[in-house]
Amino acid sequence: MRKVIQISIYKGEQYFIAEGVNVPIVTQGKTYDELFNNLREALSLFLEDEDLSKYDIQANPAIIANLELTNLLYA
Repeated sequence: MRKVIQISIYKGEQYFIAEGVNVPIVTQGKTYDELFNNLREALSLFLEDEDLSKYDIQANPAIIANLELTNLLYA
C-alpha cells in the first residue's frame, strides 16, 4: 500500500497556512502560489534527511492536501 503525506490548508488572519497532519511541517504564504512554493520547499527539506520509517512513509509518497473552504469563502 502506498503511503501518503497529508497536508491541511486553511486561511489564517493574513496568510494561507499549510500544516502537516502526519508529518511535522508547517509553512505559510500570502497567496496560493507562494504557499505551494513554500510547501514544496518544506517537503523537500523534510524528505531530504528524515528517516521516513518513523512516520510509516516510504520514498516518493503521494501528497494529499485538504482545503478548509468555509474560511476561504469569507476571506
